[in-house]
Amino acid sequence: MNYRHIYHAGNFADVLKHAVLARLVTYLKQKDKAFRVLDTHAGIGLYDLSSEEAQKTGEWRDGIGRLLADPVPPAVQPILAPYLEAIAALNPEGGLAQYPGSPKLTRLLMRPQDRLSAMELHPDDYETLHRLFDGDYQSRITELDGWLALGAHLPPKEKRGLVLVDPPFEEVGEYERLEKGLAKAYRRFPGGTFCLWYPLKQGAPIAEFHERLAALNIPKMLCCELTVKSDRGTTGLTGTGLIIVNPPFTLKGELDVLLPFLKDRLKQDRFASARALWLRGEERDVVADDDL
Repeated sequence: MNYRHIYHAGNFADVLKHAVLARLVTYLKQKDKAFRVLDTHAGIGLYDLSSEEAQKTGEWRDGIGRLLADPVPPAVQPILAPYLEAIAALNPEGGLAQYPGSPKLTRLLMRPQDRLSAMELHPDDYETLHRLFDGDYQSRITELDGWLALGAHLPPKEKRGLVLVDPPFEEVGEYERLEKGLAKAYRRFPGGTFCLWYPLKQGAPIAEFHERLAALNIPKMLCCELTVKSDRGTTGLTGTGLIIVNPPFTLKGELDVLLPFLKDRLKQDRFASARALWLRGEERDVVADDDL
């Protein structure tokens, strides 16, 4: 309840998360049938990077600011296109004043037949999010603990969709909670695509977390991680990870192109690294951090 994403909007973790989210939504649009996106920890939806809060930390400068500072290589352009086109649509006069949170990014990419369900528990953030989507018949905004939505709102009536679980990791045991939440949600919606975010920082139980996820025996589970600096001497966020369940068949190949670029563009020291690997699925493997 204390977490406010405005201090972190547009940082390196958002860049990876939102680039992948945009690819997942774009893939769902390849079929005419409607889909629903369930965003369990939605935030306020749209962030003013010129605000006092965003300027106080300036995290966006080492994230989306760096990404846009120089041209994107041709091989990476089509992968980032949906994400960057959405940002450009919010800043029609150029520059970078407005940055979309996950619900706004999703909504910008949706078609008329698609739907968004966004959950936010923080009362002030819920009110802001509700105002942002007021009158939008394709979006349903609910003041609710996102963890409860994994049971109450699945499966969606559309029978197609994406579930984004992006908790603030304020409490002890959030990695276990994420694993248990996925197990519960997958039982209710085994055909859905799930995208789970988690932080990388000193002492984080990543190996154990991956082992527990693999033990769920979900057939296809892809992992990607980006670390921008060493975790020595800091307890803060040094990297970001995503777990994608039932990923598009093209996603692993796209990540193999995207991650090396993001590592080079967003690195903060020589210890930056990136990896994409299967925890379960087509070619379950373990990739060394410096392989990408």
